[in-house]
Amino acid sequence: MILFLFAVMCLSLVWTPYDPVKMIRGAAFQSPGAEHLLGTDNFGRDIFSRLITGAQSAFLVGTFTVLIGGIIGTALGSFAGYFGGMADEVIMRVIDAQMAFPGVLIALMIISIFGTGLENTIIALGIMSVPRFARMVRSGFLQYREADFVNAAKARGAGSLRIMYIHILPNILSQLVITASLSFATAILSETGLSYLGLGVQPPTPSWGMMLKDAQQYIYLQPAQLVYPGIMITIMVLGFNFIGDGLRDILDAGSE
Repeated sequence: MILFLFAVMCLSLVWTPYDPVKMIRGAAFQSPGAEHLLGTDNFGRDIFSRLITGAQSAFLVGTFTVLIGGIIGTALGSFAGYFGGMADEVIMRVIDAQMAFPGVLIALMIISIFGTGLENTIIALGIMSVPRFARMVRSGFLQYREADFVNAAKARGAGSLRIMYIHILPNILSQLVITASLSFATAILSETGLSYLGLGVQPPTPSWGMMLKDAQQYIYLQPAQLVYPGIMITIMVLGFNFIGDGLRDILDAGSE
């Protein structure tokens, strides 16, 4: 499922039947056919071109959201889990305070301060995903910080940073991959919701969430205009959730 969407994104980078942002006067609400594979929307824009180009925004948002959340969350979680004490107390209280608010609400607050747009959406969603990574990494470091290989590294004179990121971190990479996969799916859903509200990716950049918003008021006139982006969102979210669940099942079976 993800490979299919990745191929769609790659296709949109080199070819689209029409300019995905070009409005064609007099071509609104055309039915699917040879000229327009999936028809046109209320502005006469080719739906197929916008649909495959929207995959670029989805992968871009998901990838950078995971990178921002993963880097910051891993740094915070590793320091909290390895050093413990006051560092753990301060970091985790900040994380708990952030988790007390719904993630989308935090994203809305950030966007309301810094403005809408693709970059601010990525930053907001990245910050929203930090607690998930931080808590997972902290639990992994708590598990391994007193392990024999860590004590052996300390006996050889290895520094704290080397022990944290050379010795301990590789042992929780599998959990990090699972968390990243599930966070990617969450980021796509959140971006869709923000774009649907008009606070995420802004026109003329094609976005599946924006396509849903544009199609809402024409649902009875052309319901297919709403269905196509919904299908793409469903495929991507299910695909990344299946990857995360599959990796978790494999790791659980291996640990047994």
